This record gives sequence, structure tokens and C-alpha cells, in this order.
Amino acid sequence: MDAAALSHFEFAPQSPCDSERLQLLTFVSVGEVYAIDTLCVREIIEYGQVTSVPMMPDFIRGVINLRGSVVPVIDLQARFGKGTTQQGNRTCIVILELIQEGELHVLGIVVDSVSEVIEIELADIKAAPAIGNRIREDFIRGMFKVRGAFLTVLQIDQVLCVSEIASQLH
Repeated sequence: MDAAALSHFEFAPQSPCDSERLQLLTFVSVGEVYAIDTLCVREIIEYGQVTSVPMMPDFIRGVINLRGSVVPVIDLQARFGKGTTQQGNRTCIVILELIQEGELHVLGIVVDSVSEVIEIELADIKAAPAIGNRIREDFIRGMFKVRGAFLTVLQIDQVLCVSEIASQLH
């Protein structure tokens, strides 16, 4: 998917009657394919000017100005403890809206590339094995198989737990 297509990436709203189906955005980070629920995805933007903020943990890349709002940007690869994402021609920022502790938080995650939006049966998500995971167990919602390969569905509210991230700032 090229940069021009990313700026106009749209998501179909999920209706309550689709409760047995889940719409997921798939993307690549650290050479692995991950998926997150599209309900928390606000938009996908081309990787651009990220302003560094002093004294932040390594996984906080900095902040961006998104139509007048300051949005923190998390490097997903660094959050997983796998180094930092190297910017390429498909690197992008996925803007997410998360409600944590009763507050709405807008955050961006840096990913290597966005793949596609897929729809799966909720029952197709299986528990991840207790061993062999390359990221923290609490970051994983489950796994599912598509086109012969397993994809990891992230528990994005754990990956981007605002209170945990804030505790690392001190």
C-alpha cells in the first residue's frame, strides 16, 4: 500500500449485529504480522515529522501535530523490546483512540507497513501458546490463522497502557 493510499484509508463501521465478527487491521512490525481491532483505529498517516521529547523512554518516539492536537507516538518495535523501527518507504503511523481509566487517549504507533483490513469470526481467535511468544504475554489477545499463517491479535490497551507508560517517565 503506497503513502497516497494511506492518507485516505477508511474503516467501515461495525454494527452491533456483527458482534460475532471482528474487523481487524493487519500490519507488520519487527518482521511479524499483527492485528488490532479497527474500532480503535482513527486513521493511518504517512510517517512524517516526529518531534523528540527529552527524557522519554526509548519506545516513545516523540510527538506529532495532528490537525492542531499534540499526539504522542510510540515505536511499537521498541515497545516490544526489539530495537527501533527503521524508517522505510512504507513506514507509517497508525492513530488510535483508546479509553483508559474513563479518559479518551489519542496515540500513534509506528509500524513498518500496513497490510489490510480483514474480517474474522470472533470464535476463530484462539489463545496464544504460553511459550514461544516474542512479545509480553499480556500484550496478546490471541491468535488466528489466515491464508495458512498465524497472526497475533494485540491487546492494544495493554500495549499502550497509559498508566504503565506514565510510570516509566519518572
